Amino acid sequence: MARGPDGKGGGAGFSLADQLFNAETAGDLAAGFAMLPGFDAGRFLETVLPRFPGLGVHARLDVLADGLEAQLPRDFNALAEALEAAMPPPLSPDLRDDDFGRFVHAVPGVLAARHGLEAPERALDLLHAATQRFSMEFAIRPFLNRWPDLVLDRMSVWARDPHYHVRRLVSEGTRPRLPWGMGIAVDPLRPLELLDLLHADPARFVTRSVANHLNDLSKIHPEAVLGRLRGWRERGAQDPAELDWMTRHALRTAVKRGEPEALALLGYRADLPVRAALELPAEVRIGEMLAFAVTLEGEEAGPVLVDYRLRFARPSGDAEKVFKLKPGRLTPGRPLRLEKRHRMKGDATTFRLHPGRHAVIVQVNGRDVAEGAFELLAV
Repeated sequence: MARGPDGKGGGAGFSLADQLFNAETAGDLAAGFAMLPGFDAGRFLETVLPRFPGLGVHARLDVLADGLEAQLPRDFNALAEALEAAMPPPLSPDLRDDDFGRFVHAVPGVLAARHGLEAPERALDLLHAATQRFSMEFAIRPFLNRWPDLVLDRMSVWARDPHYHVRRLVSEGTRPRLPWGMGIAVDPLRPLELLDLLHADPARFVTRSVANHLNDLSKIHPEAVLGRLRGWRERGAQDPAELDWMTRHALRTAVKRGEPEALALLGYRADLPVRAALELPAEVRIGEMLAFAVTLEGEEAGPVLVDYRLRFARPSGDAEKVFKLKPGRLTPGRPLRLEKRHRMKGDATTFRLHPGRHAVIVQVNGRDVAEGAFELLAV
């Protein structure tokens, strides 16, 4: 389940904020700073821990930053030196993915953004060191807004950095629509030259970020995304299988919208003739499984990407959401039958269900081919 910046979600009683920020993790952070002359780890913990209850992830980061700030130098250069001295060893530069680090080590980024905007060169040095412990994607964005040319110039160097967390920051920090991140005023097309350097990266941690960046961009400049992906394919610098994965990931929103050029780049014909028969129950109760099937036939062979949209009845008006069904291949004379079970969750925190007339719309290669309605009943 997706969680917002408050760190809530994932079931009754679960708190991501409690999991990430607690007596143990705060104690580990304090132990790192205890090596600094005059730093009182006990006083730090007595100050921050009572403030945690009821706060989300980013609010607890601010609490930790407040606690450190009270015992660290006020001069930014001296503050940066202290933060760097207390950092744990860098994350392994030899890995390729799934090495996120610990969220408590995001605190130097909070203090850099608070106090370093008027000393950007030194602050960027601090963020370069800090992102090797935990991503500075949120902390870099105030600097990108205040000093765009300086930050982008530095990022052109970082894109070639030996540490893949630094390289990832170049892509992740400049994403046009970074989830829960500050908006940026930079022309969203400017970072594309940085992605040109990163698209052939050997680390999936980096290439996933590049693909997510392009997916963001596809919502405002779809033609630029398609052009870049075609250019990278022609250049041949990335492993073809990895670039194929990046292309699918980068175009996932465009595919949901049924954009013909995006589908064509993935090898799917939007005009492939398809006949479809949808089997759907007459009614389903909230909390139960919606089980349906679709049978596809055609006189021409070709790959098919099958999605489905649910049309929800809501008091404020109908709403739709796209879901993946399955890729397949259409072969003349051989019907393709696909089945799906979709739980109509009544306790979802992001989308509340209401009883009423709902519908399933089957989408093949971006084109609607079948639709059926069912009644969603109350529990």
